[in-house]
Amino acid sequence: MRKIPVAGPWVTEKEIAYTAEAARSAWYERANEFNQRFERAFADYIGTRFAVSLPSCTSAIHLSVAALGIGPGDEVIVPDCTWTATAEPIIYQGATPVFADIDRDTWCLRPDALEAAITPRTKAVIPVDLYGNVPDWNALLEIAKRHQIAVIEDAAEAIGSTYHGKQAGSFGITGVFSFHGTKTLTTGEGGMLVTDREDIYRRVLVLRDHGRKPGDTGFYFEEIGFKYKMSSLQAAFGLAQIERVEELISRKRQQHAWYRRELAEVPGIRLNVEPPHTRNSFWMNTIVLDPSYGWPKEKLQRQLAEFGIATRPFFYPLSSLPAYRAFAPADSARRNPVAYEISPWAINLPSALGLTEDDIVYVCDHLKKLLKQRG
Repeated sequence: MRKIPVAGPWVTEKEIAYTAEAARSAWYERANEFNQRFERAFADYIGTRFAVSLPSCTSAIHLSVAALGIGPGDEVIVPDCTWTATAEPIIYQGATPVFADIDRDTWCLRPDALEAAITPRTKAVIPVDLYGNVPDWNALLEIAKRHQIAVIEDAAEAIGSTYHGKQAGSFGITGVFSFHGTKTLTTGEGGMLVTDREDIYRRVLVLRDHGRKPGDTGFYFEEIGFKYKMSSLQAAFGLAQIERVEELISRKRQQHAWYRRELAEVPGIRLNVEPPHTRNSFWMNTIVLDPSYGWPKEKLQRQLAEFGIATRPFFYPLSSLPAYRAFAPADSARRNPVAYEISPWAINLPSALGLTEDDIVYVCDHLKKLLKQRG
């Protein structure tokens, strides 16, 4: 049976050569050379002063929350539909996540939902650039500034997306990225924190290395920190990827164009949007089915899997999950109606960088046949 993966990287001889060079030479006095090159190239691309390479985006969010001094008694607002790592580090720090509703078109945090969720305990908000989509940043930033709350931008899924010409990841006090093996730019596992604030940058450098200052060799620890560092091999791979980043994004955008063409005449389907003054890097090509099909995402995924087509479910509202039961009001579905309306009927279609036009035609042909059968 033909196998169509949902996600996967595009690896060339450049990544292999850089990683091999790191294996040979990135030791002793050259131990951090590839990390520094990767961080500099990444910061230059995003347009920020500083970048810190890390083992995951989760660690980047954790360091952001910790560097801002957020802890017990504080609240941090997150969109209800996102990956669990957006909210988990808030709880690591003893603070409370507050779930707010999403926009019907972008699936990102809605400005009016942010405003409604703010309380005297709110210290920060973590908007998410979901699946490469971007929110209404002008409105979100105005609300955050007016209420004096910090903004951490979760750009894990949005390398290369832009809003009014500005790169995703550059809108908050910090921006955080994921380099998981499924992402457009990957290091297998890994992440990056970017910021323009030198105080935040210096604080993160201490917190990520067991609470010791950069350059310390005396093992004299003044506080408790974390172990959050990226290896030289990962950084070398990432350096090759960031040097190819526009090529990677062009491939993603071409794949989305094929999906949009193939599904243009299918009623009752909505795909990722690209509002004016934005560029969507389309990490995941996502469809939302009209509920009239009566086809929940789990059943549609099983049907497509019978043809070798791998998919992912649209994120469940965090407030609906057992892991967050202690933090979610009983009336979360009423508070966040769009999140609960969209999630049951949406899936991520295959979006691996290696997919060809023929692969995407194959996916769409089977999807259209299944939907036609449903009437």
